[in-house]
Amino acid sequence: MADLSRQSERWWEQFRREMPIASRWAYFDHAAVAPLTGPAAEVLASWCDEAVRDGATNWARWARGVEQTRERAAGLLGAQPEEVALVPSTTAGIHLVAEGYPWRPGDNVVTLENEFPSNLYPWMNLQSRGVETRRVPLDGGQADPERILEYCDHRTRMVSVSWVGYATGWRIDLDQLVDLTHRRGLLLFVDAIQGLGVFPLDVRRTPVDFLAADGHKWLLGPEGAGLFFLQRQHLGLLRPLGVGWNSVVQRHDFSQIDLALRDEAARYEGGSQNMAGFLALGASLELLQQCGLSCDRSPIAQRVLELTDLACVRLRGIGARIGSPRDGEHRSGIVSFELPGGDPYEIRKRCLQAGVVLSCRGGRLRISPHAYVNEADIDRLTDALAAAV
Repeated sequence: MADLSRQSERWWEQFRREMPIASRWAYFDHAAVAPLTGPAAEVLASWCDEAVRDGATNWARWARGVEQTRERAAGLLGAQPEEVALVPSTTAGIHLVAEGYPWRPGDNVVTLENEFPSNLYPWMNLQSRGVETRRVPLDGGQADPERILEYCDHRTRMVSVSWVGYATGWRIDLDQLVDLTHRRGLLLFVDAIQGLGVFPLDVRRTPVDFLAADGHKWLLGPEGAGLFFLQRQHLGLLRPLGVGWNSVVQRHDFSQIDLALRDEAARYEGGSQNMAGFLALGASLELLQQCGLSCDRSPIAQRVLELTDLACVRLRGIGARIGSPRDGEHRSGIVSFELPGGDPYEIRKRCLQAGVVLSCRGGRLRISPHAYVNEADIDRLTDALAAAV
């Protein structure tokens, strides 16, 4: 593909106007830390002004806003709000499962060898409890559900994978993986941070058991504000962790001490929350939903794939070797590549000087454009890369 479709270009320009970053940078690093949306920035500034001027007198209204964020997150997944907990990070969500599941010595969990560390260390930390972590070796970063199942046996309790690989951009077939794991009686945890915000996921049609994603990547929220999902029937399976005043039914009556846990995922939230962060995340979720993102459809996904396809054409034109899958349903918003003769870290430094933001992962350069990026940004990217080698 040589050019982007012009049919909806004006519509994406409206999204771009909600991204102040675009006035200065060609930003290709949403798989690392995304810039905030204009609406999220406004919410943060408003909260800060109120907190300075009025203290906590608006706390009840802020709390209602946080619950709206929960509802938006649930809607994005096709879930019920009672199945969503608001957490500070993907890692925190993984720990709720890793530390809360009733393991027995000799059990094992199966994951991938190239997972992001946060989806490895919490499972590896179970070694002291006699739980083995099995890491499936991959061929070229391609995660095949059938191969994953080859590493499972009668003592496997959990499979934990990333929806999209952070270094390779490989997007696993979740429908196939859910079917295979559930047929074997296994539970499936999904680190969704590199897919949620671009690709649709309906947890009723694709019933992953557990899922976590921080909001600071494709969801365009601030760091420290993410979500955790579990199917309602698993609520009694996980041992409650981080229990505090906010975990119980009578959470606003501090004089009544009774460990009556809330019958919802919010029981895992424990105590005081990052209210400002969750309010800002809610503003970005609203913007993404206005752009058509829902649990069953995503024009954002089509746009991101068009952008990355075009970027690959332009990158090959300057001699780059693409290291990410670019065929079919395994494509994502992440493209890793090599520029022969150039040091990735030095190239990234020179790109930053030219106003272009990208990453280095796994010895390669990595780009990850969101839907507001345009063709002019891609031109800036390739011009900066060509000048850097």
